[in-house]
Amino acid sequence: MNIPITQSKAWQKLQDDLGEASFFEKEASFQYLAILKSTPVGNYLYLPYGPVAENKESFNKAIKSIRQRADENNAIFIRVEPVNSDLIKSSAKEIKKSTDLNPKETWILDLTGSDEELREKLPSRLLRYYKNAQKNNLTIETSNNPDDIKYLLDLQKALASKKGINTFSEAYLKTELSQPFATLYLLKYDNPETNNREVIAAGLVFDDETTRYNLQGAQTEQGRKLHATGILTIKLILDAKKKGLKTFDFWGIAPENAPKDHPWAGFTAFKKTFAGTEVAYAGTYDIVQKPFKYKLYNIVRKLNRLRRRI
Repeated sequence: MNIPITQSKAWQKLQDDLGEASFFEKEASFQYLAILKSTPVGNYLYLPYGPVAENKESFNKAIKSIRQRADENNAIFIRVEPVNSDLIKSSAKEIKKSTDLNPKETWILDLTGSDEELREKLPSRLLRYYKNAQKNNLTIETSNNPDDIKYLLDLQKALASKKGINTFSEAYLKTELSQPFATLYLLKYDNPETNNREVIAAGLVFDDETTRYNLQGAQTEQGRKLHATGILTIKLILDAKKKGLKTFDFWGIAPENAPKDHPWAGFTAFKKTFAGTEVAYAGTYDIVQKPFKYKLYNIVRKLNRLRRRI
C-alpha cells in the first residue's frame, strides 16, 4: 500500500505536538490515522487522505474500526479522503460528499531514472535561471530551526492580504517545522541597491520514505521578477532526487477544465510546465453517525462561511 504522509505515525506525532487527539490503527490490509476535531455542535473524526486500504473489503474493515472509534468519542460523523476513488463506491449509504479539504487533484513528478532523464523533465528556462542563480546574487539555504518559519509566514501574510486568503498560525507552522520530516528552504537575494540580504522566497517541504511533498511556499514581488519560485522548485526537486526519493508531489492543482479565474489557475499552469502526471483522488466525504446533529453542523458551517465572506 502507498501510505500518504498524512496517514502515518509521523503525522500522528505532529498531531500530538499540536495538542490534537488522534487514533492510529494498522493491520495487514489497511491503515488509518483519525484526528478528533471539535465543533460547537460536537465532535467528528477526520482522516486526511485516509483510510488507506488494499481493496474494498479491507476498506470496509477500516470503516468498521473507525466507526467504533467514532462511537467511543460521540462523533457526529467521520470525514474521509481515500486516495482511491473506487473505494468510496463500496461505502455505506450514509456517506455524503463534502467540500474538499485537501486537494482532490495533484501533479506528480517521477524522480526515478538517471539524473539526465530527470533534467529532461524540468523546464529548460527554469534550469537556466537555476544555473545562473549565483551570478544574480541568489543563494538557497535550508533550515530546520522553527524560529526561521517567520520568513515563510511574513511572505504568506503579504500574499494573503492581497488575495484575501487565510494562513496558518505561527505556532502551527513552527510545530510543523520542528518535525523530522520537515525542511524549510529560503532563497536569499543580495540586493545591490540596499546592500541587504533579503529572503525573497520560501518553501516548506515534507519528506517520507518515497515522496517529497511541496506543501507551502511564497515569494515577494522582487522574487517574482527574479523567478524565485521557479529556481527554488528546481532545487527542491534536485535535492529530493539526491536524497533517493521516488516522487515529487506538487500538492494540488486546479481540476481539469477549471475556469481561467480558478484561484489555483496560475499555480497549476506553473506546475504543469514540469513533465509530471496528473493524479486524481476521491475527494472529501462524510460518513454520518448522527443524522440530526450532522444537519445542524452543516447549517452552522454555512452560517460561519457567510459571516466570513461578509
